[in-house]
Amino acid sequence: MELKIKAFEELSLHELYEIMRVRCAVFVVEQECVYQDIDGIDERAVHVFYEHENNIYGYLRLFYKDADHKTVQIGRVLSTERGRGFGFKALHEGVQYAIETMKAETLYLEAQTYAIGFYQREGFEIVSDEFLEDGIPHVKMIRHIQQKELHNH
Repeated sequence: MELKIKAFEELSLHELYEIMRVRCAVFVVEQECVYQDIDGIDERAVHVFYEHENNIYGYLRLFYKDADHKTVQIGRVLSTERGRGFGFKALHEGVQYAIETMKAETLYLEAQTYAIGFYQREGFEIVSDEFLEDGIPHVKMIRHIQQKELHNH
């Protein structure tokens, strides 16, 4: 299993195709949610994924939500094999990359409510009431990066 962290222009055509395929399989087909997945953000995002033999097992993307305030948004978090830890590993590596390389001071995400505990394990806190996004209950969550985390990297 190989961890890959790539900007959009660094992705091979196969990697891009596989990213789009697994996002569609999880968010559109499995969750029965019709929405525009290709939203213009991928081109400015960093893609974090675990890959083995051309298959993606865990994925997310990172992008600046508010570059002036060093807020990095995490989105499209998925695992293609539940219970094996690939989604959490991708989340952990994405958080570290956002801190170390993107110099994030705040991390932001919109979590499906069933996954709140998953994100809390990585230090995220709920900062909103529940709301519906594409018919699915979500909450906004943030993690403030402590100065010691910034300086340790």
